[in-house]
Formats: sequence, structure tokens, C-alpha cells
Amino acid sequence: MKTRNKRKKVHQKNKEIMIVTWAFTFLFVCLAGYITHYAITHRQELINNSYNGRQQMLIAQNRRGRIYAADGNLLAQTVENEDGSEKREYPYQSLFSHVVGYATNGRMGVEAQANYYLINSNAPLSQKAALDVSGEKYPGDDVYTTLNVELQQVASNALGIYQGAVIVTEPDTGKVLAMISKPDFNPELIADMWDELVQDEESSVLLNRATQGLYPPGSTFKIVTALEYIIENPDSYQTYSYNCTGAIKRGEDRIQCYHGSVHGTVGFERSFAKSCNTSFANMGFLLDRGRFRRTLDRLLFNQELPVAFNYNISRVDMSEQTADSDMMQVSIGQGTTSITPLQLNMITCAIANEGILMEPYLIDYVQNSAGNQIKVFSPSAYGSIMEKEEAAVLKALMEDVVEEGTATRLKGLSYTAAGKTGSAEYGTIKGESHAWFTGFAPAEDPQVCVTIIIEGAGAGGDYAVPIAKRIFDAYFGV
Repeated sequence: MKTRNKRKKVHQKNKEIMIVTWAFTFLFVCLAGYITHYAITHRQELINNSYNGRQQMLIAQNRRGRIYAADGNLLAQTVENEDGSEKREYPYQSLFSHVVGYATNGRMGVEAQANYYLINSNAPLSQKAALDVSGEKYPGDDVYTTLNVELQQVASNALGIYQGAVIVTEPDTGKVLAMISKPDFNPELIADMWDELVQDEESSVLLNRATQGLYPPGSTFKIVTALEYIIENPDSYQTYSYNCTGAIKRGEDRIQCYHGSVHGTVGFERSFAKSCNTSFANMGFLLDRGRFRRTLDRLLFNQELPVAFNYNISRVDMSEQTADSDMMQVSIGQGTTSITPLQLNMITCAIANEGILMEPYLIDYVQNSAGNQIKVFSPSAYGSIMEKEEAAVLKALMEDVVEEGTATRLKGLSYTAAGKTGSAEYGTIKGESHAWFTGFAPAEDPQVCVTIIIEGAGAGGDYAVPIAKRIFDAYFGV
């Protein structure tokens, strides 16, 4: 009897050991599977990690590939010095400094985004064999961007000595055609400048203002406020009416129209065209703040963007508990609201593209040394961030801004345009403002979208709109 019980206990114990063994085996297989899957789906991130020795092996074996503009103009290449060392050259020097970036003392721009392709080589085996014999490095794969050299040059010249940013895109594809940030720098000299830049805590020369610069949107945010008013009043927004006396108060808080303008009785369209602060503050009081919060989420505020390059998150602090005094500021794009030119451009592109947001992208395709494409990046739709009918109303409002509002410098040209200006106040000195413009052309069939900010310049209609005109002129060959 004792022997039988002993055998039973041993059998039970063996069964428990087997269960634990199989459980650990299952967990090990799951872990191995996850690691394998992660390594395959995140191979670029793993290779780009500075702790990965594989990256250094590739750099030692392959010469970094070249970067080209969409038309084939060379934007970056690696050359060999007389002593055998390598140097990265940028033929356009500072013109593409932020968007193409640099590959010394770290990486930024396309140099960072496309690093995986640039340090890998898919050269034909016959070419690799010949280079092995001569002891030379393999040619890295070449990256062709979506960038347009002419538009980049025009945008840079138009921005001139001002600090700020310009981003030019195709609303129906998401292609980035030009991206300017000033102040700029010569990426060939980055190694010489590095210590000085690191020690200067006030320097922002390496900041790509187009994607990372956070600014009060000012009146350009009225696009968002107008959208919410349309959403909540789809059948009655056209009957909206307000008497602008030049200022509006809630308690001790007061805002006024730009330069103290008095617009008188204005409807919905005229409020937008004349960029009436007091009318939009009044609209803000009428909005359901919970629904407005959901619209902001839909427009990707306070969250990650569907882009592959570095950017900062645009923020709007608003909830159902937001006080009227703060709501006045939110409604006209002031207060704590901050936005990147990139995100404003994306919202504008969605309006131009019937509410569909295309994901912005900079890399068109990757090609090996034999001219064969090894990776192609196609347009990708993020999805609808507003209804088609809502986009149509906003598009019409932005056309009115050109026809009879604050962007009339774009009126009467060989092409039509639509847009929204902004004069965003900042700092503690009254009257200081950034100049904004965001818009597209032709208005009836948008092909190109332009977003501009000029730091500390003043009125958007006076400073940003003329820059937009020069870019539109160049795009349409005027």
C-alpha cells in the first residue's frame, strides 16, 4: 500500500514537472518568435541603433550612397580625399540643410531617415567581385527624394533674411516638394561648428522649424474653429451673424480685432474672410467643448503624426471644463495653443483633397548602383479627417479670403488660389506677431499646397502672402 502511494506521488510530481517544462518551452518559443518577428519588421531601427555593431560593419564595407532631388539633381554624396578618408559633400550647401540634413556628428533629415538604405549596398555581384579584387568599398544604395530644387530655391530666396519656415506639398499625394527652415547652416561644416552649437544653449539653428517649430497659429486656427462650427451647425452656419465692435470681454479678459479694426455686422463667411477675432471668440462660446475636443483629436492635435521624419506634437489645451476666457484664446489660435507648420500644412492639404489626408513623405524610391529600383514609396492615405462636404465649405471660405479678405495679393492672377492668413501674437510685448499663410492652388483643382511662417514679421497678408505668390508663380511657371 505504501509502495503504491509512493509511486502515485512520484507520478504526480513528474506530471507537474512536465507541465512546467512545457510551459517554459512554450514561453521560450513565443519569445523567440517575437524577437524574430521584431528583428524582421524593425530591421531599419535595429541597424540604425548606434549600439549595433552591424552598422559599423556596413559603414566600413560600403561607401555611403548618394541623395538626389526628384529631377536627378545631386543633393549629397561621399567623396574620397587624397589621404583615403571620406568626406560628405552637399552641392547646394545650406539650401537643403534641414531637410536633407547631415551625416557627421550624428544624423538628421533624409540622412537619418534613409540611413539604412544609404549604408547598405545592393550592387550587382559582378560589381562587388570586381571591387573586392581592387580593395574598394561597395557603392551604397542611392536615395531619390520628392524634393524640387527650383521650388526649394524660390522658397529660400523669398524667405530671405527672415527666420521662419516654408513647406510645399502635393495635397493629393503627400509628396513634400520643398522644405525651408531659417536660420540655416552648411552641413559640410557641421563638424567644425559642432562644439560651438552644443555650447550655445540659445542657438536653434539645427531646429527644423518646418516640422519641429511650435508656434501660436493665430488666425490660421480659425480654419479649425470654423470647421467645428460647421460640424455643429450644418444647416444653419450660413445664418450666423455677429456685430463686431472691435473688442470682446469675458470678465477681466479682453481681446480685440487686429489693429483695433471694427468690422460691424458680419456673417459666417465675412467673419472668416476678414479674420474677425471678436466674431470667432463669440463662435467659440457657442461651441460644444466636448465635441470640439473630439474634432481636435481627429485633426491629430496632441498626438503622433503619420510621418517618417522628426517632428514635434502640436498642442491645444481644451476640455469640457475650459473657461470662457480661455475659450476666447483657443478660438483665435492664441493662448497656449501651439502648432507646427507641418501640421497646419497637413490640415490644409486635407481641405484641398476633399477631407482625405495623405501621409507626407520625402523619399520617392531607392536605387542601386546599376540603376535598379529596390524600394519604392507610394502615396498612402491616412484617412478622412473631415467630411467631404465640410472640406468643400472650408475651401470656399478660403477662396473668399483671396477674393475679398486678407490675401487679396493672390487675386486676379493667371491661376486661382485659396488660403488663410494669420498674425499670431507672441511674447510679452503687445503688437509682436508672427506672419502666417497657408493655402493651395488652383482653387478649383488643388495641385500644390504652401504653408509659411515668418517669425516676428507682423501681418500674414503683408509678409507671408507675397512669399506664397512667388512659390505659386514658380510652380505654375508664371
